[in-house]
Amino acid sequence: VPTTILAQQHYETFTERFSDWPININLMTRTQTKKAKDLLTENIRNGTADIIIGTHGVLSENIKYKNLSLVIVDEEHRFGVRQKEKLKKIKENIDYLALTATPIPRTLNMAIGELKDISMITTPPESRMPVKTYLSQWENSLVREACQREINRGGQILFVHNRIEDINNIAENIRKIVPTISIGIAHGQMKEKALEKIMMQFYSNQFDLLLATSIIESGLDIPNANTIIINQAERFGLAQLHQLRGRVGRGNKDSSCILMFKSNLTENAKKRINI
Repeated sequence: VPTTILAQQHYETFTERFSDWPININLMTRTQTKKAKDLLTENIRNGTADIIIGTHGVLSENIKYKNLSLVIVDEEHRFGVRQKEKLKKIKENIDYLALTATPIPRTLNMAIGELKDISMITTPPESRMPVKTYLSQWENSLVREACQREINRGGQILFVHNRIEDINNIAENIRKIVPTISIGIAHGQMKEKALEKIMMQFYSNQFDLLLATSIIESGLDIPNANTIIINQAERFGLAQLHQLRGRVGRGNKDSSCILMFKSNLTENAKKRINI
């Protein structure tokens, strides 16, 4: 997986689902101590680690797999050429499964050319409701109403603002609009442990609104967050907007995505946000 937070979520899901099975599930991320990594590396080498969930560190040349049979790559479009080359070396003569909500053109081309098998999940999980999408310019009353509605029903809000330079100003604006709201901030310039701490606090419902850059687009599963507000939506690509909108509506509650944009949009920007 591309991020440590996503690796942690997958690890928790796997541990829960395989709790009745004699399967040794392991987590490998850069936040672990050297001692823990060395022990896991040894367990991988001798074959006692059955499932290893981790970031691209699992592709390291220092790690030797005793009998690797299956590789699953989540959020495949987030991996660069260097990681793809390592995967090519590692996946010879084994089963390989790539998962993505927004397939890159090369993957689609190989599927259409029948070089790869492709399976599309087009049916949502039972009780899942479609995300309602709204377009609007910035309005204080809309932000207040959306936040208050979600908080009143015990939910949480994701607010995406993709400029680190003025993200604190946006936080102050939100506090003025909704004085009682509690806010956490997450962006890519934070130290990894601090970022992971904020994400886990939001996941465990310790504050109402997570103000973040597009760093949250990577497959995070927070069922209690059912409203997402995307500021300056015209700055995002179509795939990014679909990924970000997919962060909400993962439970059985109705969910909303508000795309806020400037008034002077180009034609291409209008087409992108008209999703």
